[in-house]
Amino acid sequence: MGLSFKEILQQDVKNVFLNPLEFGETHLVNGEPMTIVLDDVENIEREKKMKSHMDGIYTRQVFFYVASADFGPLPKQGGMIDLDGQKYIVVDATDECGIFAITMEANKSHGGRRA
Repeated sequence: MGLSFKEILQQDVKNVFLNPLEFGETHLVNGEPMTIVLDDVENIEREKKMKSHMDGIYTRQVFFYVASADFGPLPKQGGMIDLDGQKYIVVDATDECGIFAITMEANKSHGGRRA
């Protein structure tokens, strides 16, 4: 008996979509090296729907895909994720057939930075 459709999808997650030779890049996620896909175009579209600004503060959003098998449980909104040493708050996270789509943000203040 051949592979089920779900099993084929799981293979495609790592062999195609998250393949480092195609779209994937290795980053440290919560201190663990993982292959992820950072997606700035998708992030821009999602930001348009979710963006809010406060005076003197701007929000840096990051959107990425990661295999659910690599990441663990789906992160909860408001939870923290460390991406390459930078801490972010989870704004949204969905499970898209074995791939988590995670939107995170970090607040930064406007103002001069001294060298």
